[in-house]
Amino acid sequence: MPAKGKYLLNEQKVKQEALYRKFSCISQYQPLVLLLGLSALTCATLLVLFFSLRLSVHGHVAFVGVVSAALCVFLAVFLLVCAEAFTQRWTMLLGLVVWATHLSMGFTFIYSTELIQPWDQVPFFLFIIITVFTLLPFQMCYAVILSIVSSVSHIIVLSVHISMDKAQPRPYLISQLFSNVVVFLCGGAVGAFHKFLMEKALRQTFQDTLRCLGIRMKLEIEKRQQENLLQSVLPVYISMEMKLAIMERCKCKDKEAQQRLVKDNNFHSLYVKRHENVSILYADIVGFTRLASDCSPKELVIMLNELFGKFDQIAKENECMRIKILGDCYYCVSGLPVSLPKHAKNCVKMGLDMCEAIKLVREATGVDINMRVGVHSGNVLCGVIGLRKWQFDVWSHDVTLANHMESGGLPGRVHITEATLKHLNKAYEVEEGNGHLRDTYLKELNIKTYLVIDPRSKDPSQTSRNVPKHRVSDGLKMRASVRMTRYLESWGAVKPFAHLQSREGFLTDAVVNGKNRCKDIPLRSAPKIPESFDESLEEPFSLPAPPFSTNKNKSQKSKFDEELHNEMITTIDELSSSKQWEKSEEISGLTLWFTRRELEKQYRTIEMPSFKYYIGCASFIFVCIFIIQMSVTMQPRLLGVTFTALACVLLLTLTICFAGHIQKMFPEKLESCHWLTAMSEAVVKRPFVRLPLATIATTVIVIIALFNLVFHSTEQPKNSSTADCFFIKNGSINDEDLFYLPYSVYSCILALLVCGVFLRVSFELKLAFLFIACAIYYIIICCTKNALFIKYSCLLNGNSSSEEFGDLLKKGGLLKHPQTMSCIYITLFFFTMLLISRQDEFCCRQDFLLKNKNRTDKDEIELCENLTRLLLENVLPAHVAALFVGENKKNEDLYYKSYDCVCVMFASVPDFKEFYTECDINKEGLECLRLLNEIIADFDELLSKPKFSGVEKIKTIGSTYMAAAGLSGTPGQETHQDRERQQAQIGIMVEFAIAMMGKLDGINRHSFNSFRLRVGINHGPVIAGVIGARKPQYDIWGNTVNVASRMESTGELGKIQVTEETSDVLQKLGYSCECRGLINVKGKGALKTFFVCTDCNKQQGMALS
Repeated sequence: MPAKGKYLLNEQKVKQEALYRKFSCISQYQPLVLLLGLSALTCATLLVLFFSLRLSVHGHVAFVGVVSAALCVFLAVFLLVCAEAFTQRWTMLLGLVVWATHLSMGFTFIYSTELIQPWDQVPFFLFIIITVFTLLPFQMCYAVILSIVSSVSHIIVLSVHISMDKAQPRPYLISQLFSNVVVFLCGGAVGAFHKFLMEKALRQTFQDTLRCLGIRMKLEIEKRQQENLLQSVLPVYISMEMKLAIMERCKCKDKEAQQRLVKDNNFHSLYVKRHENVSILYADIVGFTRLASDCSPKELVIMLNELFGKFDQIAKENECMRIKILGDCYYCVSGLPVSLPKHAKNCVKMGLDMCEAIKLVREATGVDINMRVGVHSGNVLCGVIGLRKWQFDVWSHDVTLANHMESGGLPGRVHITEATLKHLNKAYEVEEGNGHLRDTYLKELNIKTYLVIDPRSKDPSQTSRNVPKHRVSDGLKMRASVRMTRYLESWGAVKPFAHLQSREGFLTDAVVNGKNRCKDIPLRSAPKIPESFDESLEEPFSLPAPPFSTNKNKSQKSKFDEELHNEMITTIDELSSSKQWEKSEEISGLTLWFTRRELEKQYRTIEMPSFKYYIGCASFIFVCIFIIQMSVTMQPRLLGVTFTALACVLLLTLTICFAGHIQKMFPEKLESCHWLTAMSEAVVKRPFVRLPLATIATTVIVIIALFNLVFHSTEQPKNSSTADCFFIKNGSINDEDLFYLPYSVYSCILALLVCGVFLRVSFELKLAFLFIACAIYYIIICCTKNALFIKYSCLLNGNSSSEEFGDLLKKGGLLKHPQTMSCIYITLFFFTMLLISRQDEFCCRQDFLLKNKNRTDKDEIELCENLTRLLLENVLPAHVAALFVGENKKNEDLYYKSYDCVCVMFASVPDFKEFYTECDINKEGLECLRLLNEIIADFDELLSKPKFSGVEKIKTIGSTYMAAAGLSGTPGQETHQDRERQQAQIGIMVEFAIAMMGKLDGINRHSFNSFRLRVGINHGPVIAGVIGARKPQYDIWGNTVNVASRMESTGELGKIQVTEETSDVLQKLGYSCECRGLINVKGKGALKTFFVCTDCNKQQGMALS
């Protein structure tokens, strides 16, 4: 990768990491607030308990002072956290203040009285370690450092202090300190495990959010691209109606639903409307056919694109809408879709401008071409008919008249009717047109015509001032087509579909995230774009020309990354602290359940690939508890037996979870044990498998934690606590026999940490576990083993038999009395794990919602992409559309191809012209068009059959249907097999024509008509290409197309007329052809033609399919 590319990539990584840190900071706001609330509540509870038990303030000044000060600190930090700007800037500092306050409280609790034990405040330091990882806003490395500092400082301080106190022998000091280390190690490991999983989930959420933003932006672009694409072919008022219908069909994924949708309507949808008071312009380039015969494919497509691009520009300037391009014929309408009072002036002005443009070309290149224009004003029916290859078109008698005005006109002149003249209001001078002398249709209708006098012709300076001087030497050296191409290229017409990729009119934040769907189509090939930081954003996206692109040297991809970065900053800023507490419409505030049942069901059944690691970490807690118990127990043999039994159960659980991994470790030995993989997959996918395993694991851990409390027995008198201290005083028991009690409680507290391990397990299950476990702990500590804890308190406080419970508390304080301390810390961890579990559940559900939204957006994007592709393929053949929207699109230049052998068919319904009438009964011709729509739609339905997959509809011209076969093949050098395939396409085209006749017969039976099809077929070389900037259109040109058109126009009803060459191929394929003889074809002279015998072909059932 070039140095510049590496720099950009590193810069993007740095930006992304900074974004993630900001995102992480905001996401950690809620846990920090919860911790502050819990800490403040704990301080307040300690103070309330202290004063309610009437403990002496003088004897516990440090305790009261530090707890009160800590309460103030927590409240102050809470107020600062509410100020978002301060929080985002000083998050880590605030976290350090909270950690330091907790640490100060811990050491104060240790030194609050003279009585210091090795087990002193171990739970509180465990609390500090857990909160550093789970609730405080620290990165993993800082959390590890702070947890090590917390645990090591506790161990060092106690070790030094106790080792210096030689007054009291401590034979179990090493075991106790070792147990402390194991407790801290277990807490740190669980916290780090939780932190790792949460950070991983948070980073994934960040990436999903980033991707989701990109998808939403892409969705906006796709929607706008669709609108531009559809509007490039159809007016807005029709395109939106058609788009809704297409989306409805796209959403019906199964065929039955589509069939039901079709059955609901007896007729195909008709998107046609009537418009009055419009002007229709037809224009034909005179001499272009002769010029085109000398052109290469590239030259022909460039010439047509430049000429029609110029005409489109002229149309836009004169408020005209181009309707269609037919070969070298161009026609448009003024007054659509909004009525215009100057529609006639617009069309006449456009016609004059077109003639002037062609005149400039003629004078500049020396090529003999001209423009013949006809204009008529009246009413039209406009819209779209058929199911494939939509093209906006107009129909009416006035349209037919405008067409004949062009054919009856004169080169270089605008030929208008009297109706148009009346709308001009003497804006132009005219002279007699005498159109009836040149066109029989005008003569039959007795149409009076006029020729418009161009005002510029009276002022020579206007016509010559911008004409470039023609260099005679060019004319001597270059062909006419080359001179034309070079001159027209200087106009710089926009390439087809370039406007679809432009973001002009788009929102500035609309950016594509995905495959290269929206790349600009420049006049020259674009440079390669460096890759970006996100794998999901691999493909380039075009950014607009000014005003959007201010720095041309800046890569388009970098601009995209910038916009996405800015959008992500906006999104993160919107995740303000206040909004995190707002009630979500998707999630219930109390239970955290989704308000929609289907969402809740999906969440409950979500796959959990990390579950096996949850069980693994829970097993680590189990081992740590066992080590602690073994270090302090007086019954190691019984503990060993219990541990072995429970470990077997836990090992079985682990084996079930890691069955798939075990099979991969020993593939040869366990090759036949496919059930191992199935078992492992069941754990991941089935909730009813996971929940029993989680329940078994937690139960096993609680049992091992309770071992010393339940099974450890010490001989004691049967009387109550009044005789306890007397029993102790006589030496039957000492404090060293009961030192295991605090560590038994610590084991129970460690068992509660399991809730932090099972991240994505149901919150209700964790809540039930916490309640049941804590209830058991309270019952054992306060009831079952109450006497034992009181004995231990007496031993710690001087073995005085006269001291009651209150006296023991006054002497040792709240957190030095074993029984009170145990209850306080179990309660503290109950609420801590409850908050952590609820926060985990909330985060998991939010993550699920985001992914669900991401999935929904992806589905919508897929629908939009399919719709865009469908729309584009209704403008272009599929293999051509792929070049404009596919992953390997090559739309930097004009599309053109030359084919050696293509079969072209024209099929018309001549009787429809007589059938078409405009009267009130048929809604001024609308009902007639409805029948034509049914005919064309039925023809289009034939194209979906596999047999006719090689047939491509080109266009419809009135009631004429144009199609071609052989356009999807690779042009160029054909092999023998390719030639055979091309010849087979001719047979398929004949079969298609026969099928069309069958469809028309069916329509005749239902509509009581007697329409018949007239078909002309020819094959040979053609040129295919896409032209037109504002309304791109795929078309084919060449002598083959012209002859096929003449075969149809000179044919007979109900017959298929072909040329002699096509007849020879058909006869080789087994078709029967009847010689018609020589007929006179315009521009070709006498041609020998043949009729294909359709009746016998129907019976033969050719083997082409």
